[in-house]
Amino acid sequence: MSPVVKIIQPSGILDGTKASQFRQEISDLVEAGADVVLIDFQDVTFMDSSGLGALVLALKTVRAAGSQLVVCSINEQIRILFELTSMDRVFEIFPSRDAFNSKILLNN
Repeated sequence: MSPVVKIIQPSGILDGTKASQFRQEISDLVEAGADVVLIDFQDVTFMDSSGLGALVLALKTVRAAGSQLVVCSINEQIRILFELTSMDRVFEIFPSRDAFNSKILLNN
């Protein structure tokens, strides 16, 4: 049976002004029965520490519900932020949505 995958695709700058809305969207997806939440960062131009904090809290929410959170299509700035904070070891990161889809299809 295929997992229920829900995708969220934020855009622009992911900072303190968007953090609570971002977390709420993810909580809503989990409550709607998502087994896997994919955050596609393709349209995010910049993320600061508030955005990263929101992402970590979202991860805790998703894991507490027994679901999985993965990210894809991060740009260079976000990749560096993840590496500096060791978040690249916490999050499962895919180079693209296609790479994520390939893995999900292979595992089912």
